[in-house]
Amino acid sequence: MSFKLIASQCTSSSACEPLCPNVAMSVKAGNFAIEPKKCSECIVYFDEPQCVAVCPVENTSVIDTSVPRYQAPA
Repeated sequence: MSFKLIASQCTSSSACEPLCPNVAMSVKAGNFAIEPKKCSECIVYFDEPQCVAVCPVENTSVIDTSVPRYQAPA
């Protein structure tokens, strides 16, 4: 699964964008968004997803259950 941003809660602080190891964050229509195909949930890179760790608004970056779980390369 990848993460997604709840647009109505996003403050566009941009704290998350530079920390994303997969460059999965972008601005669309004035709001940040996560590209599901690029999101690895920060597996292999960090102990926790960086978008969750640095977001100033709790529960803005959440698991997107509509996307299959990321599989780290063997």
